[in-house]
Amino acid sequence: MRKLNIGLIGAGGIGRIHFYNALKLKKARLVAIADSSKKSQSFARAHNIPKIYSDFEKLLADPSVDCVVISLPTFLHSKCALLAAEQGKHFFIEKPLARNPKEGKTIVSKAQKAGVKTMIGYPLRFSDFATIKKDIISGSLGDIVTANAINVGKGPFFARVSAGSIPSPVPSWWFKPELVGGGVLLDLGSHMINLLLWFFGNEIISVRSVLGHRFNMRYEDYALCFIKFRRGTLATVNVGWFSMQQTVKVELFGTVRLSFLKERSEKIPFKLLRLLGITPMTHTSAFFNELNYFVECILSDCDPSPSLTEGLKDLEVIASAYQNELECP
Repeated sequence: MRKLNIGLIGAGGIGRIHFYNALKLKKARLVAIADSSKKSQSFARAHNIPKIYSDFEKLLADPSVDCVVISLPTFLHSKCALLAAEQGKHFFIEKPLARNPKEGKTIVSKAQKAGVKTMIGYPLRFSDFATIKKDIISGSLGDIVTANAINVGKGPFFARVSAGSIPSPVPSWWFKPELVGGGVLLDLGSHMINLLLWFFGNEIISVRSVLGHRFNMRYEDYALCFIKFRRGTLATVNVGWFSMQQTVKVELFGTVRLSFLKERSEKIPFKLLRLLGITPMTHTSAFFNELNYFVECILSDCDPSPSLTEGLKDLEVIASAYQNELECP
């Protein structure tokens, strides 16, 4: 069986993580990279990537590329995903799916009509957090009455420094609400909301939020979100960009026992890797697991999960949270 040819669109930040993991795949090979940054292009040349593009449209038009990993800023997700579908490319897209539900619906519709395999990047689904899902299914926790999902860290506005390097500048698009689509609730909250929906189902009775602006940004930099599920579980999502210490955990309080899981936090190059306590060169990483799973799904003609439809549901919950903001005394 021939290997799948992968194209990486966006080779900065999270894209570098996918780059390293793509090189480790046994059933696929990284054959092309698209990035407008000269630095990223030089990085690709240094690693002997066969094809390097400054425009992702040219990569998507390349007939030798079977599937792509989209690691672009959120405001470019829609354009890139729609074109990928038009070109018949299977695609893996980073969260959030889009800036808002309207854009998300268009992406989902286009991909379904094109019949391409698609998946959204939620690495927590491929980490130790997945064991909680097994506990819920087994019934070992009894009825889950309340749940807390926490994702608090430095955010994009703190100096992002790896060992022996200088601080990295924050891309200008981060400061424009019309480009990011939302604040920390969209950025980190999407991870935790996706987990909760996976745990407890999509049937929700109500969504409320409290949004904070510690740094006087035009969008929230910390938030609490309250979700009431039809099954009876009341969940809170606590996210923020204000802490120098990364904390990512889920607590479930059930009628049988308490389930507590907290991921490690380590000083390694990428923020999301610190979140997951892994390195990009580790085969057991959640990022590697999700990418390898996506490749396996394409080769075996299976529909990957998390699906774009799940990503759209996350956007709808977040939009509802923004629309139903509670006043704090």
